[in-house]
Amino acid sequence: MSDAADPFATAEASAATLKKLAGAPAFDAAVVLGSGWMAAADAIGSAEREIPLAELGGFPPPTVSGHTPAVRYLIKGDVRVLLFLGRVHMYEGNTPATVVHGVRTAIAAGCQTVVLTNAAGGIRPEYAVGQPVLISDHINLTGRSPLTGPPPPEGFPSRFTDLTDAYSARLRALAREEDSTLAEGVYAALPGPHYETPAEIRMLRGLGADLVGMSTALETIAARHLGAEVLAISLVTNPAAGLAAEPLDHAEVLAAARSSAARIGALLSALLPRL
Repeated sequence: MSDAADPFATAEASAATLKKLAGAPAFDAAVVLGSGWMAAADAIGSAEREIPLAELGGFPPPTVSGHTPAVRYLIKGDVRVLLFLGRVHMYEGNTPATVVHGVRTAIAAGCQTVVLTNAAGGIRPEYAVGQPVLISDHINLTGRSPLTGPPPPEGFPSRFTDLTDAYSARLRALAREEDSTLAEGVYAALPGPHYETPAEIRMLRGLGADLVGMSTALETIAARHLGAEVLAISLVTNPAAGLAAEPLDHAEVLAAARSSAARIGALLSALLPRL
């Protein structure tokens, strides 16, 4: 998606194509899966349709292993769900508008709830590898926002979005009703793709961050701008830099995500009908 394109019009066009290909008039909730979460997708349930993102427009192919360029349409109870099997990142050379295109497309197609997932490094010492953590707030250190550039077209909310309640307390309470062991934490979003230094992790801890990753914050901003409720879940795939004996490795992050993603899938399978 070029900087000159109207990202809202592009999302509207993608949403219209998505509804046509899925054979559905609208959708209720969207889930965006993080690195290595295919087991979660399979645990959530069988798809009515699976649509390649390339057919929708505005979606570049991901260049990171563990992300599949497709969206599944499935029904959980009375909730019509869009399940994005991966995402793209700014560090792949994408603009913020491209990074949040999936979220904007889902909301343009009717979704009023957005569930974001990611693989994250654990800054809080008590977090264990494989542990899911609800995101209660974020610190956006990417230096970017999906709301920069020309103002949104007429009919869309002001770009000056209030992020006081970026992550829905109501949705976090519902998640804890399904799994009372869920912890909460603050997520720090950095641009990547390199991992942080131990000094940066000490800085992040001092700023109040409990988790660190390279996604989610911009998608949350875009979703809240359009009025959708957001639930975000991090899967701790590694201790953050300086907190583990071994060097950080993306293959090990993917392996940790794959081994624990089914648990998150089971949680989402139980939670989605209640949204």
